[in-house]
Amino acid sequence: MTQPIELYFWPTPNGHKITIMLEELGVPYEVKYINIGKGEQFAPDFLKIAPNNRMPAIIDPDGPGGAPISVFESGAILQYLGRKYGRFYPTDERARVQVEEWLFWQMGGLGPMAGQAHHFRQYAPEKIEYGINRYTNEVNRLYGVMNRRLAEHEYLAGDYSIADMACIGWVRSYENQGQRLEDFPNLKRWFDAMLARPAVQRGVEVGKEERARQASLAEDKEAQKILFNQRAR
Repeated sequence: MTQPIELYFWPTPNGHKITIMLEELGVPYEVKYINIGKGEQFAPDFLKIAPNNRMPAIIDPDGPGGAPISVFESGAILQYLGRKYGRFYPTDERARVQVEEWLFWQMGGLGPMAGQAHHFRQYAPEKIEYGINRYTNEVNRLYGVMNRRLAEHEYLAGDYSIADMACIGWVRSYENQGQRLEDFPNLKRWFDAMLARPAVQRGVEVGKEERARQASLAEDKEAQKILFNQRAR
């Protein structure tokens, strides 16, 4: 009997990348919640598999050679699962390069910039106009990049792939980033198509009840201290 993949998770855009992928694959997995607002990401046991103190991370009991393997960083997890199961991550080199381009575009651009837009618009104790404008405008530029790409391709890398799974969680929060999807018709077409996929719908529901039990991060000052004021340990 196949043992489930252990997913160390909290319901954020990065966490939902992996629940979407696992739901698309239809493989068994067990969610182990890491409440980042309570600092559970700094537990010594979690540090052993996620040295950056960030979720998501996985442990696959049936890793290479049949031995367990842990993987941290959401992009690396998507690539690992894509290679293992041979889906959503093509083996053809030209097709794979396109997927990796858009996956790393998300990892290095869309995610960090949208995260900063969230921070300055929603969580910063002082409303700093420069920060708000800087990151809101950069997210707008990145949405424009997606919009142009999606004018000629159904999905970011042509066929549906881990690159799309990496991006949808961040675009779901477009309002908090100060954006309007109506300004990006090709992106909106992709957005609607993504949210119509049953596996995406299931993936983004994971952790919804767990998160609902927590106070809003915008109001939870203790959680903000944990999340926004970390230094080297």
